Amino acid sequence: MKDAKRIGFAGTDGRTYLSAHTVSTATSEKYSGNYIGVVIRGTSSMPQFAKILDLPIEFIPTKDNSVQSYAESIIQGLKNGVLDYVMPLPEALLFDGLVDIVSQQGFSDKIAGLTREFAFIEGDKARCKQVLKDFHVPFADEWTIVDAKSYKDVLSASLNYIHKYGGAVLKYPFSAGGKGSRVILNTWEIEEVYTTLINDYKKSYKSICRNKEWPLLIESRMSGVEISFTIFVDKNGNFRILPTAMDYPERFEGTADKKNPITGGMGAISPHPFESKELIELAEDSIASPIVEYLKQNGALRPCVLYPGCFVSFKLNGENKLVPTKIRVCEVNIRPGEPEFQAVVKRLRNLGQLIEAMFNGTLDEVEPEIREDQICICIALVTGPGGPDGQKGYPWSVTKFEPVEIDFNYFRKKGIQLVPSGMGYSDEKGFFSDGTRIIYLISNATVKPNESRAKVAEKVRNKLLNSFDMGKVRVIPREDSKGNRLDLRRDIGIHYEIAEKLGVK
Repeated sequence: MKDAKRIGFAGTDGRTYLSAHTVSTATSEKYSGNYIGVVIRGTSSMPQFAKILDLPIEFIPTKDNSVQSYAESIIQGLKNGVLDYVMPLPEALLFDGLVDIVSQQGFSDKIAGLTREFAFIEGDKARCKQVLKDFHVPFADEWTIVDAKSYKDVLSASLNYIHKYGGAVLKYPFSAGGKGSRVILNTWEIEEVYTTLINDYKKSYKSICRNKEWPLLIESRMSGVEISFTIFVDKNGNFRILPTAMDYPERFEGTADKKNPITGGMGAISPHPFESKELIELAEDSIASPIVEYLKQNGALRPCVLYPGCFVSFKLNGENKLVPTKIRVCEVNIRPGEPEFQAVVKRLRNLGQLIEAMFNGTLDEVEPEIREDQICICIALVTGPGGPDGQKGYPWSVTKFEPVEIDFNYFRKKGIQLVPSGMGYSDEKGFFSDGTRIIYLISNATVKPNESRAKVAEKVRNKLLNSFDMGKVRVIPREDSKGNRLDLRRDIGIHYEIAEKLGVK
């Protein structure tokens, strides 16, 4: 493609592949510019997918999954002109200093993300909480930090918050891939929730804190609607909030508990059923502006992505319309969400232009060009139970290296996009699973004027579920060549109907 800018997405999950695909194929109706999406590392299945589907995606390998190997490939790509800009997606790359390493070679203006010094915004929730407080970003009504080794202190704080707020939240304060928060709703649960959290993070605490205290963040429970916001920030402090999405983090339908853990995300929808102009404005004023101001004042401002997870309260106005009244931050991430970003970028026409504007400092001149009349549903297919050792399935013990079978022609005809994630490929084995989130099924649909968004969402949901039920994509179990090891959540997308019953159109 003549004069195309090449935007690299570093990482090994579905975000990298779909972002590169969107950059290469989406056509803006408002802004000029040609772009080619480049996957940096990815998985071995991704180039084969692009080949089968004839997609204009390029790939740059790395020696291994270390930050140094990523840096070497990125620096070489920037020197050779096969990369113009780079966006790292996994937070671990930022924690390990990828931005710093690339910047030291003279390419600070070509890579997005915060430096290692300021990656604590996601990597240390306790430190981040103090920043939010100092810059008047709303969050939980009360919070404290105790020594996790002192059950007495944990018990005391939990009892206090249960009494005053109807619950407490224990948070492992360091990076936990979205799995470090545990909710306590009554006194009977305190000891069990505490013990489970300590068992899950004992090794991490010992590695990070050694003989020092083990900080544990305890917050008063917040209520309302959970909504996360993807915010692009440019080098001058201009920012844009992208379309919202709703995540389905629990492994199964229903409330999270020890039998239904928070996972890396089982699917997402966009827009969030409660998205509105008023909501975006509230997020801009209460969250985005003060956090960007903090970055400015502390010399941390650079092209980056912020991803605050929030609770939002609503009320009925005089027109019987739900309007947001208060927003509070649970945590701030410094990279796009997974898999929320998949649902978000599928509704953008100008992802390439937005990313280039991040680096040029011109986000004030480039608005997100959103397919406002469309909804998107993204469902993760994960490794289900079973195997030679009676594995429980994702996210617990899993069976690995089983063959994956895909009817590509069927998915083409049905307008369903396949996004590989935990899947490998070799000439000898073909496609095979790695036991985690294997592949995503994604589809958009247009909601016509006066058409029910809930009914359109139900059609899309059924289309995705039918493809799974018909076995159009399978992980073939060792013990049953006609079976399917894959599993999924069947409720992803039903919240449009629930919102509609509440009066949200």
